Amino acid sequence: MITQEALDRLWDKVESQKAHIPDMYGAVDFSIVPERFTTDIAVETQLPASHAALRPAILANRDRVELIRGYSMMGDLVSDAYAALMPQYGFRRLVEMIGEACDKGVEQVADAPPELVAFIRDMERTPEWLDMELVEEGARFDRNISANLSPFFIRGAFIATFMNKYSALPMAITNTLSSDTAARRVKETATFFWTSVLPGALERFGPGFKAAAMVRLMHSMVRANVLRRPADWDLRVYGVPIPQVDQMPAGLIPMVLMSARVLASGRTEFTRRERARLELARYRCFLLGLPEDLLADTPRGIVDLMATRNATLRQQFDDKTCGALLRATMDADIRAGGGLVENIHAFFERRISKTFFVRQFMAGDRKRAAAIGVTLRGSDALAAIVGQLFLGARVALYALAGRVPGLRDYADRRLTRRIERRLARFGHAHFTTDEANYRRRPAPAPAE
Repeated sequence: MITQEALDRLWDKVESQKAHIPDMYGAVDFSIVPERFTTDIAVETQLPASHAALRPAILANRDRVELIRGYSMMGDLVSDAYAALMPQYGFRRLVEMIGEACDKGVEQVADAPPELVAFIRDMERTPEWLDMELVEEGARFDRNISANLSPFFIRGAFIATFMNKYSALPMAITNTLSSDTAARRVKETATFFWTSVLPGALERFGPGFKAAAMVRLMHSMVRANVLRRPADWDLRVYGVPIPQVDQMPAGLIPMVLMSARVLASGRTEFTRRERARLELARYRCFLLGLPEDLLADTPRGIVDLMATRNATLRQQFDDKTCGALLRATMDADIRAGGGLVENIHAFFERRISKTFFVRQFMAGDRKRAAAIGVTLRGSDALAAIVGQLFLGARVALYALAGRVPGLRDYADRRLTRRIERRLARFGHAHFTTDEANYRRRPAPAPAE
């Protein structure tokens, strides 16, 4: 239950960004309701058209709506404070120090600034609900999906962040409009999620912990960059760049879909396997800085929070921003090297991604998809069906092996090796934006 006391604490935290990080938030008026946030029943929002009739009931929960409004203006206090040191330390040094802190411990970083210490300590704290055994169990379940399905759907899932101009603009401003840059972004996203399901990856000195820190810093660097561009970023229209509510979909959409299936089946609680997958997702989001207020732990709570986020985010597709990002991502070459196997993989991956996009985001309307640059032919759809049948059979076989005592560990080792090989072929992920974007940009004038 959301209390008034909790909402008051949230708004105190939102307002504290101005005093805590004036170089970034000094010009932000946190009393405004940006154009992106709407409770006008007549306005089209991110809520799917099939659920539009539910919007009045969603908006009737005023406390939940207020919670989403607050987090629509919330960045990341500890990570943003560290990113705000760029003028003092430089882009590269900040990245180097956080890498060293993740690898060796923050106490081993010479002259570590207090902001770095606070950042790492925030990630090191253990939430009361955390069960690391359950996290590892969830990772084991998800390795099958990550090894066999994710490589063919990651591009299509990545596109979801481009379908609304209010959430897509930061990526356009920070140079994600070329195919080369889009390819790097897709690979970095895939690298983070695949790394996070490796055995022990989210332990304190695991590779997933470090990847989460790097992703979190990247988001803060984007915020710092965007807020220094008042000509490109209208706070009254867009609010805070990459607010916490815009990080919910990337980390929680699979859990929302799982929760919806649970509720549709008539259940209100998760099974042990579902709970393990949720524990992995929640802890991964926690490490990325997502507030615990947004990490519900019941099927109904998860569905309701995401529905409220979508029901208050104004829908707007701008071809100059959304369309350009979409086309760059669809055109990007995300092969992990060359050779016959990778070429076959790329052939099916592109067609599965296009089919997924048209089905999920265009409601199956091929003409509408073609109008924004995604042409799905009959041969593409047929190839996607063939590919998905093969992948579905592979996932089912590994799932079956996972239930057989004599095969379980062997199958898991094979899945782990498959993920590690693809990560190795992708190469080292930098988890940073273009360094040139951070040079010689003055901080905005404080708000009066």
